[in-house]
Amino acid sequence: MTRRRVVITGLGGLCSIGTNADEIWQSMRSGRCGLGPLTINRRDLKTNIGGEIPFVDDSGIEPRQRATMGRFSLLATLAATEAMAHAGLDRSGIRPERVGAIVGVAVWGADAVDDSYRDVFLEGKKRTHILTVPRAMPAAAAAQVSMVLGLRGPVFGVTSACSSANHALCAAVDQIRSGRADIMLAGGADAPIQYGILKAWEAMRVLARDGCRPFSNDRDGLVLADGAGIAVLETLDGALARGARILAEIVGCGLSADASDVVSPGVDGPIAAIQACLDDAELSPAGVDYINAHGTATRINDRIETLAIRSVFGAHADRLSVSSTKSMHGHCLGASGAIELIACIGAIQHGVVPPTIGYSAVDPECDLNITPNHSVERNVDVALSNAFAFGGLNAVIALRKI
Repeated sequence: MTRRRVVITGLGGLCSIGTNADEIWQSMRSGRCGLGPLTINRRDLKTNIGGEIPFVDDSGIEPRQRATMGRFSLLATLAATEAMAHAGLDRSGIRPERVGAIVGVAVWGADAVDDSYRDVFLEGKKRTHILTVPRAMPAAAAAQVSMVLGLRGPVFGVTSACSSANHALCAAVDQIRSGRADIMLAGGADAPIQYGILKAWEAMRVLARDGCRPFSNDRDGLVLADGAGIAVLETLDGALARGARILAEIVGCGLSADASDVVSPGVDGPIAAIQACLDDAELSPAGVDYINAHGTATRINDRIETLAIRSVFGAHADRLSVSSTKSMHGHCLGASGAIELIACIGAIQHGVVPPTIGYSAVDPECDLNITPNHSVERNVDVALSNAFAFGGLNAVIALRKI
């Protein structure tokens, strides 16, 4: 049986460098940094840098529906609404039972959880808000997208730490390839700029002091950020039949697990995921032009990712363009892969590789062409997006110009 081809026809997103997908891409290609001092009540936090979204317009959401949402669900819904419009779709033009949504989330509705603790422990209330559970549950983002857009096909959440968005996108590809759906909205959303989440990450001693500098020898950690990204995926035949603009084709997905350490990455799992992605796409290593790296700016992650890329690509690794856009928008946890999808599609559509900003010192153990500080023009026919998460959960996606 011929495998159904899956294409992307719409994008939506919000993060610290833009409140729509086009603004995010323009910020990426110009190397604009969205990371800065936190404006939330920090109490006793040592951390004072993050990727906050400057303005979130929720005026288009019915107030009663908005009242049921945590912040990450709101971000997912706004990104999904934008993606649907970008794809030229609305309720009147779809069969709702053939359209679904999968949204990756690394944590949960932390704002709802923080509010409940504040109510009980600080204000002495006997109960939390009645909607704490539906605001906080990790599947809420997918459920809210389905309700706001009227989607009745396969709808569920995915949670695999920082690989959640890529896992959601791969799961959506599988739904379409299997014939369970014709159109899927997929991506990720997270809102970790909350006291409880920041406090927990601070305890791990992996947060940067003053900036995110992937692959640079002076890097000292990651920067957390709020964000969401959603893509519209559909069959190639369906997109062509309705005259949709096709942004790129998802030609491969590669998944693996390290099965070793919950926080310290190994190299074998990332190698397996990249190779599985190339195999699924029927691509040779020489067929790849650009890799959007996981690139968190932690010492070990960047070194391991470099080793994995060199292991798979061999001599071609020196001809690859690589960059980590987390240097600009920060680490949006479960949303990262979806925001980085915008970078990959932008590179394919415009022939521009976005930079890794903040790079100032060569690390001999990270000796890739990481596109330091400034974007470069380059024809990109095939791009890979890497996601390597805590727990050794790895997901890599291959995109091709069409």
